[in-house]
Amino acid sequence: MLRATIYALLLTLSIPLPAFSQTTSKIAPKREFRGVWVATVTNIDWPSKPGLSADRQKQEFIGILEQHKANGMNAIMLQVRPAADAFYAKSREPWSQWLMGKQGVAPAPGYDPLEFAIKEAHQRGMELHAWFNPYRATMSPYAVVHESHMTKKRPELFFTYAGKKQFDPGIPEVREYIVQVILDVVKGYDIDGIHFDDYFYPYKVEGQRINDSATFQKYPNDFTNINDWRRNNVNLLIKALRDSIHFYKNYVKFGVSPFGIWRNISEDSLGSATNGMSNYAELFADSRKWVQEGWVDYINPQIYFSFTRRVAPFATLVDWWSNNTFGRHLYIGQAAYLMNQKMEAAWRLPNQIPDQVRYIRGNNRVQGSVYFSSKSFSNVARATGDSLRNDLYKYPALPPQMPWLDEIVPNQPQQLSAEALTDGVHLKWQKPLKASDGETASGYVVYRFEEGEKIDVLNAKNIIRISFEDFTSFIDTSVDSGKRYNYMVTALDRLKNESDPSGPVGVQAKVINASN
Repeated sequence: MLRATIYALLLTLSIPLPAFSQTTSKIAPKREFRGVWVATVTNIDWPSKPGLSADRQKQEFIGILEQHKANGMNAIMLQVRPAADAFYAKSREPWSQWLMGKQGVAPAPGYDPLEFAIKEAHQRGMELHAWFNPYRATMSPYAVVHESHMTKKRPELFFTYAGKKQFDPGIPEVREYIVQVILDVVKGYDIDGIHFDDYFYPYKVEGQRINDSATFQKYPNDFTNINDWRRNNVNLLIKALRDSIHFYKNYVKFGVSPFGIWRNISEDSLGSATNGMSNYAELFADSRKWVQEGWVDYINPQIYFSFTRRVAPFATLVDWWSNNTFGRHLYIGQAAYLMNQKMEAAWRLPNQIPDQVRYIRGNNRVQGSVYFSSKSFSNVARATGDSLRNDLYKYPALPPQMPWLDEIVPNQPQQLSAEALTDGVHLKWQKPLKASDGETASGYVVYRFEEGEKIDVLNAKNIIRISFEDFTSFIDTSVDSGKRYNYMVTALDRLKNESDPSGPVGVQAKVINASN
């Protein structure tokens, strides 16, 4: 994720804050993507430091999930391959150094961090997207890599830029290798998505040159301009991944989180009314094309700018991207880590991110947000987390549907029953019959209504439980003594299509004698 570079390039004067916040609805939608990046590179978010025991790593991750679940999040973007290494066991690459302190050293036997993370996220009704850095191989000139690391095994597949080794995207074997690395996870784990961030060709460093001219001469692919050729190399990888991921598991979403500016209008009449660095020119990443061609299921631009950032205002970029979604999902990358920083006064305004969320909700072509990064909500963005938990994300939300992948809804759960016991209301049901696509249920939503309350499954305030597991029971421990309730349950398939509800089933909670 890009941080200081933005400020070096885009320091400007302020402009007035748009007066939208008073008119935008505060009612939370039932469907909204609410993600948070959990970065593992250099132990930014998790684990807190290398070398922790498996139990300590698990405790930390559960704490992260509990915090973000309480804040209303429903998706985790977990970095599983930060530098041609792995946070998962079923890998052709060595274990990451940020797990145990040395690359290639496995954690405790039987502990697979990714498998554990998926299970815990799904239990809490949160998607888990496996976040890969496709090209980065080392983080510094002094990186100590395991003998099985690809920079040792196949040094000819890399170039060095600013002291860091990076896969050369112009080599066909490199693209094929990266696809296979990602398919290891697609085929081996119950993930919900594959996710890339903004690192493709490297961000420019003064005095440095990408050493790929020999590759260009060897594999020109009918291009005569090296910059167009570089963009095509990235395009080839993106398209190959879309095809490969959906061939094996059509329900696994594929999304990319590019730098916030595709091209400026001064560079291209189709570009945004901005004046910053661009994906297209600087990183050779034609992010708009990926959406236009349908090569991604969602685009998640990092709009790490305030409303008052003159050369790249938040609202300007949200509006531009919303006009360039081509029917795919748009999630806005938001900079929780910038809250309360000193470089720009706008980030010291407590309503900066809440107002961004309200602005996003005012545009029906935007489906949600992703925040960088997890740890920010424990320090600089604590107040932002409070605003989400107590107001904007007060009620839970399901991820938005993707009808181009699956629009067949599951059948409803069967034989819902409710029994009032001393520890709460015990709900049980049976799996639905198979839908026409063969799916039964991969999760459930439980709704509760007080006696006399309108039965309304479109209102998220009535949801008391979302789980992306196939368990067919739930204990509602939050009932009031002696009060009557109605319950309904719906089924979810892998892409979060929701069935008609079963029920309603009425029950009176046990009367609990306060003196006991």
